[in-house]
Amino acid sequence: MPTQTESSSPTSVVAVTGATGLIGSALVEQLRASGARVRRLVRPGRGGGDDVEWDPMRGALAPNALDGVDAVVHLAGEPIAQRWSAEKKRAIRESRVRGTELLARTIAEMPRKPRVLLSGSAVGFYGDRGDELLDEASAPGTDFLAGVVREWEAATRAASDAGVRVTLLRTGVVLSPNGGALGKLLLPFRMGVGGPIGSGRQWMSWISLHDHVRAMTFALATETLSGPVNFVAPNPVTNAEFATTLGRVLTRPAFVPVPAFALEVMYGEMARATILSGQRVLPAALVRSGFEHAHPTLEQALRFELRD
Repeated sequence: MPTQTESSSPTSVVAVTGATGLIGSALVEQLRASGARVRRLVRPGRGGGDDVEWDPMRGALAPNALDGVDAVVHLAGEPIAQRWSAEKKRAIRESRVRGTELLARTIAEMPRKPRVLLSGSAVGFYGDRGDELLDEASAPGTDFLAGVVREWEAATRAASDAGVRVTLLRTGVVLSPNGGALGKLLLPFRMGVGGPIGSGRQWMSWISLHDHVRAMTFALATETLSGPVNFVAPNPVTNAEFATTLGRVLTRPAFVPVPAFALEVMYGEMARATILSGQRVLPAALVRSGFEHAHPTLEQALRFELRD
């Protein structure tokens, strides 16, 4: 069994969608450092060199575009953290489902198929479940995001039916000062006006960006790791615990609560479905496969990601 420090072969060729995002750019950097050749999938007119042009909403990807690729990592999708309108909700769903279906069909029809597809997913699959402990065997939720994730994951079926190993990256809150939730929270916390959000009792299933990238390279190399995999740390925390810990790491007070109604006024349904709800998720599949988190506790993760 591969150890958690192994990654794809130095001679491998890895195609990556969402390669300019927070997670994708960090993965591309790590893959290239390990000696892998990376081919980014980019929108028409935005690429160069080894880049592959595609347009997922138009179903445009040349049949031979992925020839010679050993692995595909699919991370692209419309951002979730925005006020939802009917049009935005449609874009959130279709950007994930259509792009994934296009990749899966293309892979399935290739004479020489990639050996693995890592496809983005989210712990939103489980819905808002209160204090319930959740792992990959837990039932799905019933809200909008849970429905999107179910369809997103199902869109990989053509690849798995064709015999390609498919690993679904059910990702929690990824911690990095360069973006995501932590990036947005740093300024108010550093100014001493940070604190819990809403009741503070909602669970946050998180992972450091460093561990997320390590887990992806581990998944590329681990032939037994397929199906849904929770990309989270082993110690989820409540939002109140998160605020207290971030304040301690920054040596700033963290007692100023953000009222739930203020977030609902600004963000509507999105706030209720994401910021004010949560999941208490465990990385059971990763742990069973032998992966060891470099940052299993929140304080370790924050101190690492916020190091000078």
